[in-house]
Amino acid sequence: MLIIELHRRAVLASVDVVSRIGDGDLGRDTPCAGWNLGDLLAHMTVQHDGFAAAAKGLGADPAVWQPRPLGADPTGEYAAAAHRVLDAFAAPGVLAREFALPEISTAVTFPAERAIGFHLVDYVAHGWDVARSLGLPYQLDPDVLDIALRVAAAVPDGENRLAPGAAFAPALPVPEDAPALDRIVALLGRSPA
Repeated sequence: MLIIELHRRAVLASVDVVSRIGDGDLGRDTPCAGWNLGDLLAHMTVQHDGFAAAAKGLGADPAVWQPRPLGADPTGEYAAAAHRVLDAFAAPGVLAREFALPEISTAVTFPAERAIGFHLVDYVAHGWDVARSLGLPYQLDPDVLDIALRVAAAVPDGENRLAPGAAFAPALPVPEDAPALDRIVALLGRSPA
């Protein structure tokens, strides 16, 4: 259950920073190449729903992963999607399930703990992306950063990250004594600066 609690804290931190997006902020640039804050928020929202569907055995359906246009209350929609994934991950027996995650692989499913780790690291990074776009600091609990750093270090690096639509850019160098969040975002291809 530890992964579920750490995941919950990472997602709630993202909800907090997203709640600070104002009406004029959606066009701001983000650290995600080619995405403004509105694009990023649409992606983050649908990923919550895709992972929630995967936790319920419905992740193989490509429709659950398709971004939708932002509605009249994008931050409220984001918070609602975040709570849907938190509820799905907290369901009894979820850690015994396999998750279909077609954006990662259509050939295999993933044990729940690993899939939840994927989602956790994504929301550590995307929370940082939103904070950076808004010029805000972003603080996470050390134990959340510890697990996110382990997951980020395990993400394969190489030419596959140069392909169109790759989830992450190639890893960037960062000193080993840099703060954990800087090391996480650098491993995922974002410049901590």
